[in-house]
Amino acid sequence: MPLKNEAGIRRSCLYMPGANTRALQKARSLPADMIILDLEDSVAPDAKDDARINIESALQEKAYGYREVVVRSNALDTRWGRADIEMAVRGQADGVLVPKVTCAEDISDLDGILSELNAPTDFLLWVMIEMPLAILNIQDIAAQARTTRLAGFMLGPNDLAKELHASAIADRSNLQTALSLTLLAARAFDLVALDGVYNDIRNEHGFAAECEQGRVMGFEGKTLIHPSQIETANRLFAPDSEAVAHAKDVIAAFASPENKGKGVITVNGAMVEVLHLEQARHLVAFQAAIEHRQ
Repeated sequence: MPLKNEAGIRRSCLYMPGANTRALQKARSLPADMIILDLEDSVAPDAKDDARINIESALQEKAYGYREVVVRSNALDTRWGRADIEMAVRGQADGVLVPKVTCAEDISDLDGILSELNAPTDFLLWVMIEMPLAILNIQDIAAQARTTRLAGFMLGPNDLAKELHASAIADRSNLQTALSLTLLAARAFDLVALDGVYNDIRNEHGFAAECEQGRVMGFEGKTLIHPSQIETANRLFAPDSEAVAHAKDVIAAFASPENKGKGVITVNGAMVEVLHLEQARHLVAFQAAIEHRQ
């Protein structure tokens, strides 16, 4: 299924608490690529019904511009989950993010609910990968993309660390197996993979380092908990100028008559194959989409 955000610009995906109407309004002017209107972790149990009303009202105003707008529901096995999903569809969000999934059957059940609700075909299903059982079942979960509207994974490192009894450490080496398996499954089934949140808002250096780690691993972007993190995520998950310049050189070199039909050529002193041409075209198109948005 083609993604609604066809340019694939999801560098910064900011959670905004549904119980805070000022935050919902502020999100309209923030340069995040995706706004995640949250009904789960940031909303107390006795505020969830009011938060759902707040979010539906915000969605009806259709004031988020270019930003992809996703509602994070409560888990389907809670008393709020089904109502949250119904509101997201009724409010014409771009998609819903469902937490605590653990198996392929969860995806098919969610897709069935969206079909019952007559959700548009471009209404996307996102899921949180934050439970140990989800990691163990990650291939089967990802394979649901073949027959459902599943669009991608968003990492939930806080819940995952809690379930693993793991400590928070800067290099996330204790979570690397989970991160890598999630990425492998996403790539195998052409899904988007978005890195998890960074909690220490004041630690700009640490946040930048984790963004760079996620980018190098292969994540398309990062989920965020504070507007101050947007600029760094947008900058670090975008191609740098040297990479774009080299990509343009690769495209030009393969297009030249003397290289017609060649599978391997030399560009800027390095061996380049046809697979690098495909990567170069994607990178240049991605950068062009970012510039167009700006």
